[in-house]
Amino acid sequence: MGPVRLVAADLDAMAAFYRRAVGLADRPSPAGEVHLGVGGRTLVELAGDPAATPRPHRTTGLFHLALLVPSRADLAQALHRVSGAGWRFSGASDHLVSEALYLDDPEGNGIEIYRDRPREEWPRRDGELLMDTLPMDVEGVLAELPPGTPDEGMPEGTTMGHVHLQVRDLDEAETFYAGLLGFDVTVRGYPGALFVSAGGYHHHLGLNTWGTRDAPAPPPGSRGLNRVRIDLPSAADVAAAGERLRAAGREGDELAEGLAVADPSGNRLLLVAAA
Repeated sequence: MGPVRLVAADLDAMAAFYRRAVGLADRPSPAGEVHLGVGGRTLVELAGDPAATPRPHRTTGLFHLALLVPSRADLAQALHRVSGAGWRFSGASDHLVSEALYLDDPEGNGIEIYRDRPREEWPRRDGELLMDTLPMDVEGVLAELPPGTPDEGMPEGTTMGHVHLQVRDLDEAETFYAGLLGFDVTVRGYPGALFVSAGGYHHHLGLNTWGTRDAPAPPPGSRGLNRVRIDLPSAADVAAAGERLRAAGREGDELAEGLAVADPSGNRLLLVAAA
């Protein structure tokens, strides 16, 4: 998964939050935007628009972007960092395959910061991956970080682990993401949600209808999700995805960066060749 691009009404406040509370560093960016990430990788792109209005309730869009840190100690550091910045968490969960912290940015975009358990520990039943939402062992996580460990921001190796989107219909979303884009369905048994991935990961995309079944997309000019970038292995993979989309009547726009397309719920994607 590539960077998530957000429209921000207060660009300065949003950028300050992602620097201080989340721990991302500035990356090269065009005028009117702030790009943030770790090392040479951009993870979040903020596009300023002072006229942008709040995303209306019960519309499709971003549920959360999910930053994957390399270790449990890094998750503990993130917990300290967010708390030290005076920001509150909205949740802390054990998903069996991962441990995750949840919070919202100043304009209401959901964020997950998580660490994965080793793949050999991911539980399965009848060949299907199992995920759940249980209370996270916060004390156990904090015990992984020695007292006085300096905070140097998000660690090298942090990635956009997955992106979770709100959609209007799960069957429609499965046809698009699995049938046309080619993701594998990994979890069906989670109420109101579907999880898909590539390469055997637990999920690169979460799709849910929690409060958005049959909901419209936000109106133009709304804050929040502008697009999600998906990095495919090669230009041939992007071209093949484009052919499948066109054959299904879902035309995309050929941009200099890649192929721009919207899913059936209006969530915009940018398909890019990684190499």
